[in-house]
Amino acid sequence: MNFKELMLACRSYRRFNQNHMITQAELRDIIDHVRLMPSPANLQPLKFILINRRETCQAIFPHLKWAAYLENWEGPEEGERPAAYIVMLGNRKMSLHINWDYGIALQILMLSNTEKGYGGCAIAACNKKKIAEILEIPADYEIGCVVALGQPRETVVIDKVKHGNIKYWRDGQDIHHVPKRSIDELILKVIE
Repeated sequence: MNFKELMLACRSYRRFNQNHMITQAELRDIIDHVRLMPSPANLQPLKFILINRRETCQAIFPHLKWAAYLENWEGPEEGERPAAYIVMLGNRKMSLHINWDYGIALQILMLSNTEKGYGGCAIAACNKKKIAEILEIPADYEIGCVVALGQPRETVVIDKVKHGNIKYWRDGQDIHHVPKRSIDELILKVIE
């Protein structure tokens, strides 16, 4: 798939085939792509926790918030939950520009995951304290986000933004719609 096709396929998926296992080798391969990323001052302040053990996935799940715009939806049901997680950690003592590292790493992680045929959802809205306890994360590290991974069990489509409304939604067939602004709305000025 070319880069634009990869970008179109790289969506936030929130429902998965929970029984389709993602191996540690696949998770390591994703992080192998991430480790090659540019990093401000080449400080490389990020660390990752790779989780595919079912019991640990189940322990983390209740501490995640899934979709703010989908009212009355508590997240995926049993059977549709992630098969794996990658927890992205940062050490702010190592870098003052760690948010750049988080952003670059997350996009590479999601693209690598998509190339493997998986879907993912980056979740920053979570109980980071409880997750840190469960995973016994050293105090020097903060949780940047938790990335839920799995074989997608939903269809996600891109729509045009209508009347300025950027909220994602689901239709009667349970298709997840994500409005995106047009290129002309994004370009402030063209200087030739």
